[in-house]
Amino acid sequence: MNPFQEQAKDIEKTYKNWKSINVRPYDKETVDPYTRVRIILMNGTEFEAIWNTARFTRHCTNNDVRRGMALIRRGEQQQQKRIASLKPIDESILEHTIGYEQLAVDLTAILARREKNEYVKKQMDFALLEDFDHLYRYADLLDFERGIHAEKLVGKYTEIMPGRPTVAEARAPQDDVRFYINNYLNDPITRLNIAIITAAEQQTMNYYLNVANLHDTELGRKLYSEIAMIEEQHVTGYGCLSDPSTDMFECMVMHEYTECYLYWSCYNDETDERIKQIWLMHFEEELSHLHFAAAMLEKYSGKVWQQLFPEGGDFPELLAFSEQKSYVREVLRSVRLTGRAESYAEVDDLPDNFRFFSYNRAVQGNVKSLASHVVIEKAIQKFGQDYRVEDRAHPIRALNDPKTVNADIARVKGA
Repeated sequence: MNPFQEQAKDIEKTYKNWKSINVRPYDKETVDPYTRVRIILMNGTEFEAIWNTARFTRHCTNNDVRRGMALIRRGEQQQQKRIASLKPIDESILEHTIGYEQLAVDLTAILARREKNEYVKKQMDFALLEDFDHLYRYADLLDFERGIHAEKLVGKYTEIMPGRPTVAEARAPQDDVRFYINNYLNDPITRLNIAIITAAEQQTMNYYLNVANLHDTELGRKLYSEIAMIEEQHVTGYGCLSDPSTDMFECMVMHEYTECYLYWSCYNDETDERIKQIWLMHFEEELSHLHFAAAMLEKYSGKVWQQLFPEGGDFPELLAFSEQKSYVREVLRSVRLTGRAESYAEVDDLPDNFRFFSYNRAVQGNVKSLASHVVIEKAIQKFGQDYRVEDRAHPIRALNDPKTVNADIARVKGA
């Protein structure tokens, strides 16, 4: 599939009425976990596309260009509203959060496994273990406060157990900055991977920032705020990977290409026939956005899309969701890593005066009073052990006891 060679409608003929936008939600009792995950992914992708043109509009003096961006953005807004309406009213914020973290874990693993750039892969593996831990913390909160087992929400696809403990994730801001990747020296799959994961993590951060104060318990409010700060660190790390030398028209084309790729992937991967047709509708609309953006690139930047895609523009292997348990277990061996400038280091190898230790202590204080630690302690007190879904014992000995909570590994030397 090459979206540049597909016939596209006039962009002004792609807008829909409200009846088309307000679609029936999925049934939370019967929905496949990966259908929920795809919906969360595409909601975040639309947010990224919307804000990409909004940011550029504020830094553009040409109103004809601004009008072009507004045409694209109006369609993206309609698509986002349609996707958002698929979430049912009776699915709580906390239940929906489990979907966010399952997406973060399995999507990151899928992208990391296919990534050819070792530096980009390292960032994905690094953040993966933190999102994996967030899934565990929210799952325990769901069990402790609601008596709902997250296994029902993630199905058999994703294990739930500790990753790099959330209290070990708070790093000095300087240590989440990464080197950027030159678009033209890397495989197109790398550009796609960076665009996809940055949008997904940004949406997760925004979601937690907005729902933290809506949770109905103090413990839950604190947990959302704590984890939202870590998601900000992920957005910094992933966002730094993007090539800053590209102009706004190149960015627009790449955003629209990424959306076409993801909607076509969702269409081919989807098991719910009704939602499958929504993905197809959006793919066809995105073709119009892509062709319109390519025309703007040529008119205002003097470039053609072939310069951005010298390999021809064909989609690489499509994104398909599948369980990633064995890969996550493999990556868990690097649980003791932390950030060090543009690279990574084991906590044990850092100088005693390195900023990780002073920053972590300063912003967190007594880590055993933090929500991410307390929620596990409370679950253990209530049920005799934490809530986990494991196919077999945890691969890291320091994290394999369900009756204790480790707050030192990856944070304290020698732990």
